[in-house]
Amino acid sequence: MYCPYCSSSETKVIDSRLAEEGSTIKRRRECLQCGERFTTFERLELENISIRKKDGRCEPYSREKLKSGISRSCEKLPISPEQIESLLNSIEAKIRSDTEVSSCVLGDMVMDHLKALNEIAYIRFACVYREFKDIQSFKTELKKLEGD
Repeated sequence: MYCPYCSSSETKVIDSRLAEEGSTIKRRRECLQCGERFTTFERLELENISIRKKDGRCEPYSREKLKSGISRSCEKLPISPEQIESLLNSIEAKIRSDTEVSSCVLGDMVMDHLKALNEIAYIRFACVYREFKDIQSFKTELKKLEGD
């Protein structure tokens, strides 16, 4: 691990603990060269999972891509980064044992979590995910949300 302050590779771990419901290890480190302290996180990489897109092609699962889409849906809403991380951890826990996941299944999981978290974020995500073509599609989704 390189020091973010002086780029030295000589660092030592001062403290380690579980974070994000046990899915991440948080490490406090100290640079042996400049003495600065910094925090790193270790997370299990889900590199063996493929996402089957609607058009039939596959692409590797990307936490960052999923996080980006969810974050856009949550912009300017009272949703913390920790809540988004928790949502991602919950989804990853469900797909961890799979080798291939349909983008539809993944999208539905996100929508279920967002519906429980914030209805506006849910609708924003649904607009993109469900590819609304007109106002009627939007109204239909709102009526479904009101019916729950």
